[in-house]
Amino acid sequence: MSETPRKRPAYLSSTAIILYSLVLGILLGHLLPAETYPGAYAAFKFLSKAFISLIKMLVVPLIFATIVLGIGKTGDVRAVGRMGVKAIIYFEIATTIALVIGLVFANVVKPGSTLTIPSTGEVGLAKPKTFVETLLHLFPSNVVEAMAKQDILQVVIFATLLGVAAAHVGTRSKAFVDFFESSVAVLFKLTDYVMSLTPLGVFGAMAAAVSHHGLTVLGSYVKLVGSLYAALIVFALIVLIPALKLCRVSVIGFFRKIREPFVIAFTTASSEAALPRALERIVEFGVPRSVAAFVLPAGYSFNLDGSTLYIALASLTIAQAAGRHLTMTEQVLMMLTFMLTSKGVAAVPRASLVIVAAGCAAFNLPGEAGVAMILAVDELMDMARTSINLTGNCVAAVVVARWEGVFGTETVPDSETAADEAAAV
Repeated sequence: MSETPRKRPAYLSSTAIILYSLVLGILLGHLLPAETYPGAYAAFKFLSKAFISLIKMLVVPLIFATIVLGIGKTGDVRAVGRMGVKAIIYFEIATTIALVIGLVFANVVKPGSTLTIPSTGEVGLAKPKTFVETLLHLFPSNVVEAMAKQDILQVVIFATLLGVAAAHVGTRSKAFVDFFESSVAVLFKLTDYVMSLTPLGVFGAMAAAVSHHGLTVLGSYVKLVGSLYAALIVFALIVLIPALKLCRVSVIGFFRKIREPFVIAFTTASSEAALPRALERIVEFGVPRSVAAFVLPAGYSFNLDGSTLYIALASLTIAQAAGRHLTMTEQVLMMLTFMLTSKGVAAVPRASLVIVAAGCAAFNLPGEAGVAMILAVDELMDMARTSINLTGNCVAAVVVARWEGVFGTETVPDSETAADEAAAV
């Protein structure tokens, strides 16, 4: 006679194990600095890179199949247009507030007052896309190339068009839609397999970061790093939490649901690494797959709340370190420029740094030299802004789903509870 599987205690849950891995990574990274123990550092990097590579393997097929299934199965083409408009409205409101908060913190705390611009600082950044180039980039000329390069926005556009076409075909597309329904089920199961390696990936990423940079690097940058973390917390308190309350959902329940992808995003500083699990968790929370699969990927180009706030704070920090006083008019003009240029940020290598360098150069500030100044702690700041990017996109999915009146209409098993129960057997 078999016993009913029991849920694991909280201190042995998957999230708890990830946090243990994080602490262990900090400890070993501190004890095994890269300069003294290059072999250990290489091992840490291997664990981190291997885990992220496995996650990236899932991102494109998972997003592609989920969007095609969501739109093709419902057949409501007009809902796709409404959802896109509502998502863009929310994205613009959220990112504008993020810019304002970054501006306020930079003027009040003045993190650049204790820093100096190095005399040389060529960091080889790519050029950001212009607004027209960003619009043209929406239309994929080669879908296979877009998938190979993991260009999420182009994949979303193609998948949306394919889903709309399937919806218009009607009953003749049943076999086509059924194929994607099976594909989504298989891909989510594969995601569970890969995510079981999360503790190793988190351990490697954290240990490598601490081993390479050390803990002492925070000394002269404490005002800058502290300002960013404080500003991101304020953003969450005045934007994300009120948005959830307006949607009449449990704030505690929401953050409990996304805690695992949040920790993954924070420790790996990679939104892509957390995307598959975030998509799964937000669907379990009540957002239909068709909404989640559309809003989350789109947010990577249009709703990078953490990166947007960082861009505002970092650019004014560079101005302060260079001894340049910007008038409020100049600051507002700079923020308006960032509102446009940051929309193509996801497709640019070293995205936020590229936008900062280009924006500073446009206002006669030492852009690349300023980026070189903050590069020492950029990884620490990247962890914070990436986790807020992820959280902001998850909130956006909830907002759009509630706005569309479809929140909670899909019943999806809780994979986290099921995994814990299976592990307890």
